[in-house]
Amino acid sequence: MKDHVLIVDDNEEILEMLEDILGSEGYDVSTAVNGEQALELLNAGTKPNLILLDIMMPGMSGYELCSQIRREWELPILFLSAKGKAVDKVVGFEIGADDYITKPFDTEELLARIRAHLRRYERIRRYSEEAAEKERAASSITVLKFKGLEIHKETYSVYVNDQKVDLSTKEFQLLTFLAENAGIVFTREQIYDRVWGYGYGSLNTVTVHIKNLREKLEKDRQFIKTQWGTGYVFIGEKV
Repeated sequence: MKDHVLIVDDNEEILEMLEDILGSEGYDVSTAVNGEQALELLNAGTKPNLILLDIMMPGMSGYELCSQIRREWELPILFLSAKGKAVDKVVGFEIGADDYITKPFDTEELLARIRAHLRRYERIRRYSEEAAEKERAASSITVLKFKGLEIHKETYSVYVNDQKVDLSTKEFQLLTFLAENAGIVFTREQIYDRVWGYGYGSLNTVTVHIKNLREKLEKDRQFIKTQWGTGYVFIGEKV
């Protein structure tokens, strides 16, 4: 199957140019001229393998759209923007972008980065499927139980005080990795390599996902502790 790329940009000329470039490379392409339209496409069932996203758009900015997408979907998001300051890139990575490319861009570099991110996400998907299959075949324990927290690995379900909590795929994978290695301190680099894999991206992605997990899980007790100067450690109490 062809990889599908969604382009979100309010500049019609850029949309047409990118659509031609990607189409000539064999990609299926969808386009949206603003954040609202992009969300409508996603909610209606459009399933891109990767999103190219502008920042400065009327109404919903690219930053806002990226943040909303990250709550529901797990796929590569590449900012393609004329905003080239370091602070703009930092903000982009902190809200969950996988890469940041400034305009004007080199076509070959853009295509190379798109291919790299698609390969990386495909490796992660295959690894997750293979790991799940091995767990089922070995009839391994599928529920990690801690005081006030249950992690159901096969169904990707999490319960806090018997109440189900909705997590994104990557949030669940991050939580499971830390919980399976409870008491072990991991640096952001180690977490990124084990959960996200190698490739373009930012270690701030780890920080953002840890923050999201804490907001969703730690109402009554702490499960993830920051080891200042080192990284993070899961401190849930097994039952």
